[in-house]
Amino acid sequence: MSRWKELPASLDQKVWQLVVQMRRLKDHGGLSLSALAAKTTFSKSSWERYLNGRTLPPRSAVEELARVCDADPERLLALHEVAESAWAASAPSRNGEGETPGERATEPLSAVASPRRRGFWMTVGGLGIALAGGLIGALLVSAPWAGGGTAEGKPEQGPLTGAHEGAFEYGETYRCEFKRYDGRLYAGHSADRKTVIGLNVQGWQVVEAQCLLQHAKFSPGRIDGRFGPNTEIAVKRFQHSRKGLDVDGLVGPQTWGALSK
Repeated sequence: MSRWKELPASLDQKVWQLVVQMRRLKDHGGLSLSALAAKTTFSKSSWERYLNGRTLPPRSAVEELARVCDADPERLLALHEVAESAWAASAPSRNGEGETPGERATEPLSAVASPRRRGFWMTVGGLGIALAGGLIGALLVSAPWAGGGTAEGKPEQGPLTGAHEGAFEYGETYRCEFKRYDGRLYAGHSADRKTVIGLNVQGWQVVEAQCLLQHAKFSPGRIDGRFGPNTEIAVKRFQHSRKGLDVDGLVGPQTWGALSK
């Protein structure tokens, strides 16, 4: 498969999470955009827009993608619900950015929200995004760090300089490259030592924690960026071995500190 285009920097993180997972599912199914169009009711150009973050895919497109890739649609649909709310709430600031004249006219009727529905989402968009916080944390919470970019907790110069060349994708196995910086141990994936992560979280912070657990001889299994049961067990075993740590299976500031020694 060819490399994906970088998603727009202005794309809301909730929409970004949906698009990344749709890309991952398409690639896992070994489908080209032409093959995807042949197997669904959406055109190649529509899929190109959906999978490059230019247009929010309709719910039916998400369902069809899951069907042709033989995947359970529920997780994608949960992400779509959150993304749809975020997309509607940010509509005034976009002002049609990313769409070309006549583009929406080529979409299936289900892809175009009615004025009443759009108005509804505009009204409850803020509330929906707030309520979605817990849901998105249980699905996918870590933001991407593109190469050369910065994020909260990532120093421009330090343990993560040039660490990531692309977005995090679940299913990959990541390497651990340990180094010390200001007396702390880093594995090259996240410099954040404050955020609390736990079961079902995914992202670079989880990759970092898994690497540090492996370094401490408490194997979490695959270094894949998913905080699953094996990682939780490894965290609890590590916490039990260190005096003063709560054995709760969560990696918070105190556990980060112990892992980074």
